[in-house]
Amino acid sequence: MDPSKCASAPPAGWSGEKSSMGHAPPPPYQEQPYPGYPQPGPGYPPHPQGYGYPPQYGGAVGQQPYPMGQQATVTVQPTVYVAQGPLAHPVNDYLCYSIFTMLCCCLPLGIAALIYSISAREANHVGNQMGAEQNSRTARILNHVGLGIGIGFTILSIVFYVVANMQ
Repeated sequence: MDPSKCASAPPAGWSGEKSSMGHAPPPPYQEQPYPGYPQPGPGYPPHPQGYGYPPQYGGAVGQQPYPMGQQATVTVQPTVYVAQGPLAHPVNDYLCYSIFTMLCCCLPLGIAALIYSISAREANHVGNQMGAEQNSRTARILNHVGLGIGIGFTILSIVFYVVANMQ
């Protein structure tokens, strides 16, 4: 079997290089000053080369503008971040009291007290004395109210159970 007579064999004059396949060659390279943008025409002003002179702004009366021949010196100050550390005497956050209130007394008020307790703990850690005191006070009030509701509900349940069993 002759490979040159196979149907998938290349034609006899084929040299192995790519051909233009009947297409015209590409146009010659033209340098475009603004690639990807339309060419400036009569509607477009010519673009300045470089930065040019800075615009002159109206300053204070009697103030002289920068002389064009001198360089201005700019001094950049380093950024200083002031961060407080944890409080030396942290405020009580009532976290255990909030968990007890949430689990044993009044779930909704216990959850709210727990949120304020965690906020008070975070404010203590960041060093925010005022925020820690406010959140601590709110958590304590919610815990006291939740504990009062839980104790009141327990007493009413016992009274109701005793009265119901006596009849």
